[in-house]
Formats: sequence, C-alpha cells, structure tokens
Amino acid sequence: MASQDWFEKDFYATLGVSQDADETEIKKAYRKLAKQYHPDRNTGDASAEQKFKEIGEAHAVLSDPEQRQEYDAIRQMARGGARFTAGGPGQGGNGGFEDVFSSMFGGGGGGGSRVRYSTGGGSPFGAGQAGGEPDLEDILAMFGQGGAPGGSPYGGTGFRAPQGPRKGPDLTARTTLDFRDAVTGSTISLDVAGEKVTTKIPAGVKDGQKIRLRGKGGEGEAGRGDLILTVTVTPHPVFGRDGDNLTVELPVTFAEATLGATVPVPTLDGGTVKVRVAPGTPSGRVLRVRGRGVPAKKGTGDLLATLEVVVPTELTDDQRTAVETLRDSDPVDPRAELMAAAQR
Repeated sequence: MASQDWFEKDFYATLGVSQDADETEIKKAYRKLAKQYHPDRNTGDASAEQKFKEIGEAHAVLSDPEQRQEYDAIRQMARGGARFTAGGPGQGGNGGFEDVFSSMFGGGGGGGSRVRYSTGGGSPFGAGQAGGEPDLEDILAMFGQGGAPGGSPYGGTGFRAPQGPRKGPDLTARTTLDFRDAVTGSTISLDVAGEKVTTKIPAGVKDGQKIRLRGKGGEGEAGRGDLILTVTVTPHPVFGRDGDNLTVELPVTFAEATLGATVPVPTLDGGTVKVRVAPGTPSGRVLRVRGRGVPAKKGTGDLLATLEVVVPTELTDDQRTAVETLRDSDPVDPRAELMAAAQR
C-alpha cells in the first residue's frame, strides 16, 4: 500500500542501486548496508540507527514486486512523466496530472491549488468527509495502478457512490526484527496513528513478508480496517536461510577433512550439535542436521552445514616436512580430468 512520503524518498539511492536493478542486486546491496549500519555494530550512533531504518524501508519496498511497481508509478507521477494527451473541453495541448487532479477534486483550472495526498479515512477519496484530500491508493486505482481488488474502487472507468457504510481504511506499518526473533517468533508493540498496537509475530516470518492484522486499521462506519505490517529481517553474522532450512559455513582443518573427525556445529539457540566428518571429505560438502532449522506448518526445517577446509598459512619445520612427504608420495594429478575435458 502506497505511503504519502514515497514522493520524497529515493529508495534506489538509499540502497545505492540503479532503477533497473534486479532482485539479486537489491538483496546484495541491502545485506551489505544492513551489516554496515546494524545497531549492534554502531552502539549509540543515532545517525547509523536512522540509516539502518531507511535501508530496511527501502529494501521492504523494492524487494516486493507489487510495492515496487506502485512505488515506480508514484515516482513517475511525481516527475510529471505520466501525462494525458487529450485536453478538457475548450482546451488544447497536453494536461498534466496536476491539471487533471485540480479539475477532478475542485482545484479549478490552470493555476489552481496543487493536490495533496494522504492515507486518510472513510470518504470515497480517503478523507472521511466531503471536501477532504484524495487518497493516494484511490487515485492510483483510477488510473490502473492501485491495489484495490478488481481495479478502481469507482468502477474502473468512472465514478460511483460507495454503497452503504464502509469499513475504515487499511493502514500500513513496518517493523524490523532480529534474525533469531524472526525464526523463533516474537511479540512486538507498534505506534500506529497514535495508538499502541501489540501483536505476535509468528515463528518463521521471512524478510519482506506482510502480515495482515484484522481490525487494527482506521476507524469507519462499518468497523475498523486492517493493518498491513511489513517485516524486515536483519542479516545474521553466522546463519543464513534457505526456505525453511538454516545454513552455516563450518570450517574444518585439513587433517579433519582428510582423516575424518567429529566436530561441533553452532545452532541458532546458542548451543552446539556434533556432526561426523567422514575421511576424505572435500571442501564444499553439505552436512544436514535434521530438525534444527526454521519452524513451519509442515514441520521444522534442517540445519545445513557447508564444510570449508581451512588451509594453514604458517607451518613448523616438522609440519612442512610432513606435507612435502605427502606431496611426493601422492602420484595422483587432481587436474588430469579437467585438462582432458578442456581439450575435447
């Protein structure tokens, strides 16, 4: 759902990406900036905290295809890029959006007052009373950009009066969760339109996911609307997420990978679990720890540990001699198959 301040914010500039950036570029830029400005790394730095919030808001919009399309439409409108080619009666030339809105909403002809936008209440134009300000969602819906079910709330091609009492408007809010709280679930409190709203965030919520809170929106004759809450999840320095599975990169020594070993793997709850590394395990192999992932309706996911063989950078004389002995006694060329395939 569109926000009034989208006219003034450049989410692409906030993330440092171009307007045609794809989903991967946006996600990569967000993760980099989120780590840089995370409150845990900038304790007491108010500017970093504000930057972190701005980054989260930008990612929440641009990572959601529907919101991004709406945001791009709003930016285009704000720049005057979308225009009408047919003038009104007795007029020539092209009329911009401001001219059209001024005519539609009582602003008069050329030189009339500029239209303002709000997320207000129960009238067909979102202001809750005659002569109020037009709601941005309804304006966009009239021109095929809004998110109202079935297109324009005014019939798609014209205007009609609302039928009977209407519920209050849906409101939007955003919240940022720590990675662990998003996986395990959390209870949060929000200040929405001057009212404190407390809600339970279910376990397993994903970054950018929207949660609809019934009856927590604006007041209306037929009851309250809903609150649409968008959740931003901050990256974790150790764990990642792949669907309902958690991921972790697990370093092992050359000796452990070669000879085999039982090693500990960290878990999200702060504990560890033991896994068996088979002799001769290569770097990049994934070990699965069942039931240590993200809680979901169909069952808890797994913890996937990707092994990374750590090569020592400093060796004692005895260690160097041992490695040289291993090298000299191993006749296998690990690149033989690669070279043969390259010549085909």
